[in-house]
Amino acid sequence: MFPLDLLPTVNALLNATSALLLVVGRSYVKRGMVQKHKAFMISAFSVSILFLVSYLVYHLHHGSQPFQGEGVVRFIYFGILLSHTILAAAVVPMVIVTLRRGLRRDDRLHKAIAKWTFPVWTYVSVTGVVIYVMLYHLCAPVT
Repeated sequence: MFPLDLLPTVNALLNATSALLLVVGRSYVKRGMVQKHKAFMISAFSVSILFLVSYLVYHLHHGSQPFQGEGVVRFIYFGILLSHTILAAAVVPMVIVTLRRGLRRDDRLHKAIAKWTFPVWTYVSVTGVVIYVMLYHLCAPVT
């Protein structure tokens, strides 16, 4: 049986991988390498789906991890968490529409939404890693 207490680390690695794939995929399209762009963006989407499944499994079995930090770091954490949570919900339909338009090669409409989807999706992926570090390492409960 897979140890569920490893899932937060797995989730952070999946988020970091997604962010890296997004940045590399965007760099390919900027250089006109559409097939490589497509491969990296589909990979980022796949990794994000794996993250979502892993995240849900963890929270179904473990519940929430309370944040232990105090003072200013607590306000910073919850500010990041709030923006991350709102944008994570908003980015799901954006990603689906962007991916659909890209796969259909509706380049004009794909580009129009991708200019919004890319920074939001990247922000959500990166802040997912920041939240993990703050929650499980920076301000982790003493055991």
